[in-house]
Formats: sequence, structure tokens, C-alpha cells
Amino acid sequence: MLRGISPCRGQIRADANLQSERAGLYLSTLSQKTGRITYISSHAKQEHLYEVYATEPDRAFWRELAKCSQEEFEKSGTNGKCIEARELMIALPESFIHYDHDYLLKKMVDEFKKSYGVECFAALHHNKWKTNLHIHMIFAERKRLEQPIEKVATRNMFYDEQGRHVRTKKEILGGDGNIRKGCKIIKKDEVYERKIFTVKDGRFKQESFLDEAKVFYTDLINQMVIDDKDRLSIFDKNGPYLATKKIGKNNPKAAEIKTDNEIRMEWNRTVDRAVVSGVPEAEILELKKTEITDRVKKSVEQNGKKPELFRAIVRAAILLLECLIVKVMQKAMDFSEKVIGKAADTEKETSEETEIRFYEKDEAIHRQEKKIPFPFNYYRKEVTQNKAEQPQQKNATTVKKSVIEQIKAEQRSVPAETKQFETERPPKPQPSVLAAKYPRLKEIDNRLKEQSKAIFGREKKRNMLKKELSECTGIFKGGRRKELQQEIESIDNQISNMKKRFSSIVREYKFDSVQAFYKELNVAKSMYLDYQADREKYEKIYGEKTTDSMSIRDRIRQKEQMVKETQTRRAYQVRQKNKGAR
Repeated sequence: MLRGISPCRGQIRADANLQSERAGLYLSTLSQKTGRITYISSHAKQEHLYEVYATEPDRAFWRELAKCSQEEFEKSGTNGKCIEARELMIALPESFIHYDHDYLLKKMVDEFKKSYGVECFAALHHNKWKTNLHIHMIFAERKRLEQPIEKVATRNMFYDEQGRHVRTKKEILGGDGNIRKGCKIIKKDEVYERKIFTVKDGRFKQESFLDEAKVFYTDLINQMVIDDKDRLSIFDKNGPYLATKKIGKNNPKAAEIKTDNEIRMEWNRTVDRAVVSGVPEAEILELKKTEITDRVKKSVEQNGKKPELFRAIVRAAILLLECLIVKVMQKAMDFSEKVIGKAADTEKETSEETEIRFYEKDEAIHRQEKKIPFPFNYYRKEVTQNKAEQPQQKNATTVKKSVIEQIKAEQRSVPAETKQFETERPPKPQPSVLAAKYPRLKEIDNRLKEQSKAIFGREKKRNMLKKELSECTGIFKGGRRKELQQEIESIDNQISNMKKRFSSIVREYKFDSVQAFYKELNVAKSMYLDYQADREKYEKIYGEKTTDSMSIRDRIRQKEQMVKETQTRRAYQVRQKNKGAR
């Protein structure tokens, strides 16, 4: 059954129905690996072959691997065909054709090898009509041993025509006293068995491997997309969310399924809030397993399938998860108030603004330098549009032009040795696609954090009202009790609607779930910090050797400030002169 990555953007659903033409990941077994390698890497047999890449380029490795698999298969004595390797076909968004082909193929293959530790052979293809960009990736199920394992004969060893070991030489002799055809003798101290590969990795045979690979490549592709419309989505069965069920037409159990989906979505919204609030994903998964999966399994064994029991179990799990969220948030707030304080919060906001300004400054400088690993004019279009939309004041323009002319005049006077040094410098480090997205992802994160804080505030107010309601006893306080109950119900409705906002925020930016967003944010942050470190290292090595390490933008601002101060001083002198004349 062909199942794979599908661009579904609705609510979280199981992917049993995502078997469309655009499904993006297929797994097959290979019984003739070397022939398949030749086929996918041949320009004569492929309509559009862009690039071929192997983590182990020595073809002898693949021949030895096939030989090892065949020998092990013969020893096992099983029927059928020998599986020498497995192949993944990975469908890519069409916009990926603009990436550098070598970079794209190596990225997809090297990340797989980094995760699973096996050698791969891959080719980047387009179909005949150039409507399906994809990768054929053959990967080994065995790993090469660091040191071959050799078995040495301690005495002469005899083998018959079928390769079976026999005890004496007489058993392989013919009627004429000579060794029969097909039989062989291995003499003492000779190597009779040599292993250079490990046994097959059993996880590639499991059904869960394909689902795992789908999630792996969905995340990787989403990290590389330029346009958010190319983002893919897939339901991870091993993730923290609960899958909702599709309601078909004229389904007699439609009302029951709808009620079941509502409690599932309530759990999913609580998971969204937990992820935003900083609850570790491992703790969420553990709670889901112990409080939902295990308890539902036990309930089905004891009572059969009863939807009302399932809903009760999920509601209890939601309450536990909410308690965990409150605990994490309260701990974070206490730490912020007692240890960091208001000054540290202000410093944090300032550092985040400085971080974004640093990126904007860096991006503005490099928009004119086309160093992105693919031929996109994506950033240049944004710059052109912004320039057309922003009004320019005449006085400011005149001042800037004069300042720029002064700077250019200063640059003309730079010594020839300095210019020669600048031409010999290596190119400046460039941000990756995901690192370039980090400031925007950080803004989304801030929106989610603010939403979580607002919900926390509402919950504190609700708890205060509940406490007051419990203390509000007596015959003459019936009216107040009714008011408190209405306020609590109103706040409950507000909290429920505010929880729905989490998924709405991330879907505005084409993310399938809050968990998917934070996966990408964490990777983007890591890449962005690496890029900043590379830039600082570059500036430290090469920036100090220039005549002026100050950027053009900073120099313009400095000149503008000097002009303003001069104008202010002259205006003050004129006013003083006029007062004296009176």
C-alpha cells in the first residue's frame, strides 16, 4: 500500500486516507541492487538525471554487500528472493529544482546517514514531463565492520558440491580416487570464512520504519521550503497528539464520532499550550502513554469498546496535563521574579531586539550579495517592494546623499594595500534558508507565549472566583453565588476559545501544529546562532584589518547626527544673537 507525505492542512488526522498521487515517500526492497544502482545513475536510461551521490563511492563496496547478502540468504535456507538492500523514493516540492542540485541531494542523503548510520547511493530525477521532482535513494541494511572477522582453519577442511562441510577426504573423492567436480579443500591455516559486514539492522524490516521516515523527511523538507505553500504535513502516530476520525456521509455513528473528536481536539489544544509553556515533550509523551494509551488498552480488555469510558480517560489526562502546565509556568514565573527580576526581563527584551536588528542589518548588507545556495530572487523582491512603498522625505534624502558622497570620497582614499587585502578575503558567511527565517519564527513564538500568559492569568482569576464561591455560604448569599457561577462559566468559555487560538496562530504561517512549529524554531535558532558565531569569527579575523570596521549604515547615522548637532548649535547661536540685538 502506497502511503506517504501529503499536503493536508486541516485538523490533525491519521494519515490512513492520505494515499493521493502526491504522496511523497515510498519504500521497496531490492533483490538486484547493483543493477538498480546502474539504472538510476544512467543518463541513457533516465529522462532527466540531475545529480548522483554516494556516501560510499567505491562500487566494490556495493558488490561485496550484495555478495554477503546472497551468502547469508543461502545459509538461512529460506524460500523466496534475497533482499540485498532497500530503496526510498522521496518526492520533493517542485520549487526545490532551484536549489543547487549537488547541495540538495547531499543534504537529503547525508541527513539520513547521520540519523541511521548506513551507507547510501542516491540520484536526483525529474520525470518525463518535469512535474515530479524526486530522489531515488538506495541504502544498505548492514554496516561495514571496522576490522574484518576472519576464521582460520586449524586443520584441512573438506566441502562437497553443495558447499556443506564433511569430515573426511574420502567423502569428496570419486570412483577414480580423484576429487569430484565442485568439491574443494581448504588447507590448514587458510582463511575459510571472512565477514566484513554486520548482520542486517532489524528496524528497517519493521512497519514503523516507514512512518518514522515520513516524519523525518517531512520535517527536513519543511525546514528547506522557501514558500510556505510548499509545506507538507503528516500525522505522527508516536507524537503527543490524538488523531481525529473522519466522519463520512450517512454514517450512523456520526454524532458519537463528533463527540469523540471534540474530546480528542480538547487534548490536542492542551498539548499545544503545554508545548508553548515549556513542558518537555518527553513528559507529555509519557503522560499520554500512561494515562491514555495504557489505560484505554486496559479498559478495552476489561469492559470492551465503550466510547464514554474513553472520553472519561482523556478528560482525566487533560486535567493532569493542565496541572503540569500550571506547575511549569508558576515555576518559571517565580524564577523570573526572585532571581532574574525586572531588570533582567528588560535586558532580555533588549537583547532580543538587538538580535533581530543585527539580523536586519546583516540581511540588508547581503541582499546585494547573492550567496544563497540556490538561484532565488526572493529577498531582492522584498527589498524592491519595501523601497517602493516607503515614502522618502526630501530633506533626509539630501542629507543622506551628501553623507554617502563623503563616505565614497573617503573610500577612494583607501590605500592600495588595503584594497588588495579586501579582494583576497574569503566571502562572508551567509545564513541558511532556515537561519534566515529565525527572526520571523521568533515573532510567532512571542505571540504564542503572550497567548499562554493570558490564559494563565484567566485561570488564576477563575481559581480565585472558585475559592470565593466555596466560601460563599448562607441563605442570603444565593444571588452572589449565582453571579460567581456565571463569571466562572464565562471565563471557562474564554479559556476554551483562547486555547483554540494556538493552532490558529501557527496555521496562519502554514504550520500543521504547534509541535511542528517548535521543531522548526529550535533548529532555526541553532543554525542562526551558528551563523552569528561564524560572522563574529569572520569579523574578528578580517574586520580589524580594514580601515574602518564600522558599517556603512552606522557611519551614515554618525554623519547625520553630526549634521543635526551642527544645525542645532547654529540655530542656538542665531537666537542668542537676536536676543542681544533687542
